[in-house]
Amino acid sequence: MIAHIAAATLAFIFDRLIGDPPHWPHPVRFIGAMIKWLESRLNKGSFLKIKGVLMLLLVLGSVFGIGISVIIASYHIHIGLGIVAEAILIFFSIACRSLKEAGISVYEPLQTGDLEQARLKLSYIVGRDTASLNESEIARGAIETVAENTSDGVTAPLFWALIGGGAAAMIYRAINTCDSMVGYQNEKYQAFGWASARLDDAVNWLPARLTAVVMLWSYPESPYKKGQVWQIIKRDAPKHPSPNSGWGEAAVAGLLGIELGGINTYGNRVSDRARMGNGDHHKSASHILMSITIMERTSLLFLLLMWIGGIIYELAGSWI
Repeated sequence: MIAHIAAATLAFIFDRLIGDPPHWPHPVRFIGAMIKWLESRLNKGSFLKIKGVLMLLLVLGSVFGIGISVIIASYHIHIGLGIVAEAILIFFSIACRSLKEAGISVYEPLQTGDLEQARLKLSYIVGRDTASLNESEIARGAIETVAENTSDGVTAPLFWALIGGGAAAMIYRAINTCDSMVGYQNEKYQAFGWASARLDDAVNWLPARLTAVVMLWSYPESPYKKGQVWQIIKRDAPKHPSPNSGWGEAAVAGLLGIELGGINTYGNRVSDRARMGNGDHHKSASHILMSITIMERTSLLFLLLMWIGGIIYELAGSWI
């Protein structure tokens, strides 16, 4: 377990230093291409749920097979090389720096009053229509993106890396990619993407809730006491249509004293998302920076807790 945590720490450092250069080869792009190829051939005719399960198994089997082969071969050569190999795989599964850069890309034009540019930058990271959003709604979109993806993009892959190292982190990212590509509740994907969506819900269930708890302790500047924020989280997180995404959003809304959720438009479709938080403060560009601060502190605290837990686990094993 200590090797897994050391690899996760190294991966976190890689991410802080390098991020996700757009022109570098990235395993998720290959995973996405595989999903697209399998979907185009399997998502037709009858037995779509079974075919969706088959696609999921083929993708996860391929990712696990390649990942574990690289790790075993590397450890066979030297333990240091094995840790580096795991770190590289975990690095490919986390996106702390990319998430920060996405938030900053919206914050900077919004801070200077360039709403048109802020709407454009927001459109790159959300699916909702952004053309007519005001300052508060632009800020909301960026804050929700950072809050929701703190778990998906950072703490959840770190959690699975703790459990199963680099191979488990890449399997998590493959599940997440399957869900993002075929896990939609529409006519085309409702049956075929059923297994991907359900498995993604399952692997995110515990990390999402742990993330909300860590968030609670990561931001002492909150206008509310921790007990008050926890009550907001418990009250509002279950309102989200996703069983997991609401935990990060409710935590950030509670910590910042703002309201998240509301009306989103997607073409001709209008979605009225449940409100989260008490909304005592007006949302502004500065709250985007605050949400990034929560995300970064949560990530570091989560990593620290991994070390504490791993050391206790190893000491307990040696005593037994």
